[in-house]
Amino acid sequence: MDSLPLHHCTVHRSWAIVHRSHTFLHSIALTAMVYYRASSFLYHENTLATPTLPFLVVFASELVLSLLWLLNQAYLWRPVSRTVFPERLPADEQLPAIDVFICTADPKKEPPVEVMNTVLSAMALDYPPDKLSIYLSDDGGSSLTLYATREAWGFARLWIPFCGRFGIKTRCPKAYFSTLDDDHGDSIEFPKEREKIERKYEELKERLRRAGEKVGIKDTGALAGQSFPPVIEVMRHDTINEFDSEQAKMPLLVYVSREKKPPHPHHFKAGALNVLLRVSGVISNAPYILMLDCDMYSNDPTSARQAMCFHLDPKISPSLAFVQFPQKFHNISKNDIYDSQARSIFMVKWPGMDGLKGPMLSGTCFYMKRKALYGSDIQKDSDLLLLKQSFGPSNEFTKSLSRGFRYVIDSKDSLNTLLPEAQVVASGTYEKDTQWGQQIGFLYDSVVEDYFTGFILHCNGWNSVYCNPSRPAFLGTAPTSLNESLVQGRRWNCGVLEVAFSRFCPLIYGPSRMSFLQNMCYGHFAFQPFYFFSVWCFATIPQLCLLNGIPLYPKVSSSWFIILSFIFLSSLLKHLWDILYTGGSIQTWRNEWRVWMIKSVTAYFYGSLDAILKLVGMRKATFIPTNKVSNEEQIKLYQMGIYNFQTSTMLLAPLVTLVILNVVSFTGGIARAIFTGEWKEMFAQIFLSFFIIVMNYPVIEGMILRKDKGRVPPSVTLLSVVFSFIFLSLGSIVLMYT
Repeated sequence: MDSLPLHHCTVHRSWAIVHRSHTFLHSIALTAMVYYRASSFLYHENTLATPTLPFLVVFASELVLSLLWLLNQAYLWRPVSRTVFPERLPADEQLPAIDVFICTADPKKEPPVEVMNTVLSAMALDYPPDKLSIYLSDDGGSSLTLYATREAWGFARLWIPFCGRFGIKTRCPKAYFSTLDDDHGDSIEFPKEREKIERKYEELKERLRRAGEKVGIKDTGALAGQSFPPVIEVMRHDTINEFDSEQAKMPLLVYVSREKKPPHPHHFKAGALNVLLRVSGVISNAPYILMLDCDMYSNDPTSARQAMCFHLDPKISPSLAFVQFPQKFHNISKNDIYDSQARSIFMVKWPGMDGLKGPMLSGTCFYMKRKALYGSDIQKDSDLLLLKQSFGPSNEFTKSLSRGFRYVIDSKDSLNTLLPEAQVVASGTYEKDTQWGQQIGFLYDSVVEDYFTGFILHCNGWNSVYCNPSRPAFLGTAPTSLNESLVQGRRWNCGVLEVAFSRFCPLIYGPSRMSFLQNMCYGHFAFQPFYFFSVWCFATIPQLCLLNGIPLYPKVSSSWFIILSFIFLSSLLKHLWDILYTGGSIQTWRNEWRVWMIKSVTAYFYGSLDAILKLVGMRKATFIPTNKVSNEEQIKLYQMGIYNFQTSTMLLAPLVTLVILNVVSFTGGIARAIFTGEWKEMFAQIFLSFFIIVMNYPVIEGMILRKDKGRVPPSVTLLSVVFSFIFLSLGSIVLMYT
């Protein structure tokens, strides 16, 4: 008799039917639009002799939007959701081991006390402690982070038994002590124990605060371009004596700071993760890995058991590379004006991809099979010399490739033997003449190592699943300012275009290696930054032509106008349907359209520019960590739903310029239509300017009505006015001679 299943998959048929029906109808309308544009150009059917250049630019913009829309349809072809049954898992002694990777790089942007909360939440996972190892990668080489890790280890010896004894669900200390959600009935001991633990936590925070003031942020050698050697420290019971009264089973905690030398490339986060792969391979070598960003704490201690419901299923396990949980955030406001929760990705696209071959790798909150990252099927009798050519010269690490999990740090002797070897694999030159970052581990050549690595894993035949339980498995800190949102988006868009411009371009490399629909999803993500071209064109060319009396769209009385109107309304309503289906509101719909426009003219544009400059050798790759520290004023504006325009002029000026340009064109277009009576010919262009103005009203408010620090600086407004005047003047001259 077969055992009960560990999980269940539900297909959302009604959502799929609506989506496929919309795709069919919208495709017909797009085909008609392309026919209209092509026939107008070839047979000169545009009655008022529209100049060729603006006509072709708008047509190209419509084609780019249409192609990206077509690729986007693959996401929802077969949306699914999954339910897990962790109570059906085998006994604890039969569960596989897990290594947890946590990365931090800048103690100024990522305060050690916040990082330690993530570390403590991972150490307190509801999983056998002797099968759990936590590795903290400090890419800043900070002595403050090392000190904080030692202190966190001491506090964990009280925190972990407390959580287990009273069944605490929220196992991040900061989150737990800020709420009283956990119900412990009539336990007499609980209030006293809670008070004791909270007092110890406050003492921990105070020690870290004093250490930060004493040390400062002067020791971030990597960030200053300095060299420093590898530092690896295993936290053990005999290294801290303050909590000797508590002798509980503890997970392994290892601090890792890899060697960095400025002449040698370190490959940012992907390089740090590959060092953790090797160091953990030498020390614990667990078959599964949980990857967490330093601010993404464990909110549900059972997430590891939920992931094992997939990894231990014999029907899907052989080809299953990773289980992806959604990124959710504890600081999302009700309005979420910056779409910091990335709703469309984690509530629409990833459930849709899960119905194909699984979601993309999302950088954090995933349980990965270690074997999938090694790029080849390694057997116990594999030739060690051949393995060293690919994996590097370390004997201990090479042996780990065919060795199952075992807790090798179990005595001072084994610690003294293996730590030097762990430092070898963390050296800055270890990867030279190997396949690390090319075919092994997390892949280089893109600052979005998650997207690139996941794509290659799917190309190599691996699958993934998406697990989105009702209680968020992990909670992080979302950007609460426009600046952080745009800087983060710029890096992401540059990274995906790096892949698109390489030999691994999804539309070229993927078709023969993965399913057609899955490849469409990867293709859409790779070329998504090109939205900037269409948005920039639609925000400038029709407006310029409107002021010069040049129609670009059919008359209101024309049947072709109905087709174009259907395309516009169809896009808006389908987006609204997806939002309402996933529990959103009309306000969410408006905010997402607004943020998409803002990011298209800023983050998408500059991300594309960075990728192009890097392609031609005029720019080097950069990786700027997102700032996890927010001031009170910034948080207050975000919670109130008010945009904070405190960002660089380079990011803000294009946005303000386009808004001013549309205000001018809308006003001038209305006046022109009144005096000339060209309402029917110019209605579409007038409406387009009106739509852009309405969607970007906060920018106008920031320029004219607001007086707080988060407003649009007057200098930026003045500069944007000058840019608008220059564009309109030069544009009119160009139109005059075309």
